[in-house]
Amino acid sequence: MKILLIILAVISVIAIVGIIILNHPCFGRRTSKERKARIEASPNYRDGQFQNQIPTPQFTGDKSMFRALWDFLTDSRKDRTPKEAVPAVKTDLKALGAGPSTLGGSSGTGKDWLVWFGHSSYLFCLDGKRYLVDPVLKMELPVTVMMHPFKGTDIYSPDDMPEIDVLIVTHEHWDHLDYATLRDLKDKVKHVVCPLGVAEYLEYWGYDPQHITEMDWYEKADNITCLPTRHFSNRLFKRNQTLWASFMVESGGRKVYVGGDGGYDGRFKEIYERFGSVDLALMENGQYNKDWANIHLMPADLEQAILDLHPKQVFTVHHDKFSLAPHAWTEPDSVAHDIAERDSICLLDQPIGTVVYF
Repeated sequence: MKILLIILAVISVIAIVGIIILNHPCFGRRTSKERKARIEASPNYRDGQFQNQIPTPQFTGDKSMFRALWDFLTDSRKDRTPKEAVPAVKTDLKALGAGPSTLGGSSGTGKDWLVWFGHSSYLFCLDGKRYLVDPVLKMELPVTVMMHPFKGTDIYSPDDMPEIDVLIVTHEHWDHLDYATLRDLKDKVKHVVCPLGVAEYLEYWGYDPQHITEMDWYEKADNITCLPTRHFSNRLFKRNQTLWASFMVESGGRKVYVGGDGGYDGRFKEIYERFGSVDLALMENGQYNKDWANIHLMPADLEQAILDLHPKQVFTVHHDKFSLAPHAWTEPDSVAHDIAERDSICLLDQPIGTVVYF
């Protein structure tokens, strides 16, 4: 009887802890009826979930989903994480100029610039406006159970950010939509742009609905166009109930492509045909694996995507901060340099925190 009581007590404690965790604000809330109705009216929402433009099995190769995940979780390659701190620069972001774009002359304040914070988080200034993309700058429980930043990559926090004209969120995954970061940034953000469904999180976290633009693929609001990617969404259990996206930002005669996450398909050619050559393309590069080759750009796919897009300049992201795939942490950088050399691509490759003028 005593053993039974102990077992029941342990089960009760586990259940209570589970309930507390699942009620954490980071998991979001139930989608409102009004938002659900708009989601279901989307041409990209079919058979009870959002769909990619072409069939996209998430797991590829000859492994089952569970085997692919098990192999990833049990992979013991020591080169997946750096032994030393990753090179990074601490820049005073609030002191950076945000004046009108200067299309010529030497580098300096007033020009369009980019600062990357590792993985897919970056801040760029285009034609006098600051755009912050997918900021993950403050690691708190329960996210720290799933992701650990490399040493030296966590030198930026929400407190370091200047006022943000537009916050762009590409999708709801943990490494792109971070509750702690967005909670602390709320009073600095003037406006938010995100794909369909993602605004439910932001409103729950205190963002004013009047300052959020929630978009479907090919919708345009002011100078920002929402575009497809080939990916998926799931914050917890139910899959593909919010949309994933890339974005084109146009201003001052220049175009910046915010690539988001997603495997290769014909969208890069279509984007080039629609917009022409972009001035700067932020391309996903990292966390790829042959077991999920449809939803992230494999090295050969990254090369073809860049060739399809014809950008004037490229900066690759989605690496150098978290190990979310079983490849060497230095591999994405080597891949990008090899592609740039082979295809004469202008690669803007700088350490975390460096101001890059483009």
